Amino acid sequence: MIKVLVVDSHPIVRKGFELLFKDHDDIQVIGSVGSGVEIFEFVRRHDVDVIISEIELPELNGITALRAIKKEHQSINIIMFSYHPEEIYAISTIKAGASGYVSKSASIDVIEKAIRLAHKGEMYLSEKMAKHLKYDETKKTRSRIYKRLSTREVEVLKLLSSGKKNKEIAEELEINEKTVSTYKARLFKKLNVTNLIDLVNQGKHMDLV
Repeated sequence: MIKVLVVDSHPIVRKGFELLFKDHDDIQVIGSVGSGVEIFEFVRRHDVDVIISEIELPELNGITALRAIKKEHQSINIIMFSYHPEEIYAISTIKAGASGYVSKSASIDVIEKAIRLAHKGEMYLSEKMAKHLKYDETKKTRSRIYKRLSTREVEVLKLLSSGKKNKEIAEELEINEKTVSTYKARLFKKLNVTNLIDLVNQGKHMDLV
């Protein structure tokens, strides 16, 4: 049985969760609290698997509580459940340690799915936000790689990506062909590729062309 704590300042929301999972097969609401501060006392006294928490809470907001709870109780997974637009808050709550972000307009099936995923240590995001997170992480990865390249290596990669041959690159940069080959070898190593096609694709992904 997945033991769930509901955190929300509105009694009707807390009661709704209790009624929703009253006779559920594998999800049980073992308690509910109305503020961020109350979470800590509850989890010290009870065995909780998943916390579903609103962001807007009295005394201590949900994101601050999330960070503190994850420091003290790493085994507890937390889902943020809020009326705030997910495009504004979802990514920041995930980065703070949440196992998911569910809008208060979501269906019961989505809530159940998020709870089960969180209990397994997995993450729930809407399809839209999952794509956004993946894109955001890909951009960061590209940026980190780009920063590892020297100015000359970037120039060589740009020219290779635009279809230039070693001889043409050497003439344009006023260096010899052997030096161009040396830069290509460095690029292969830094970008972790083994052929020119993959190297050029990396350059295109970095928007160098």
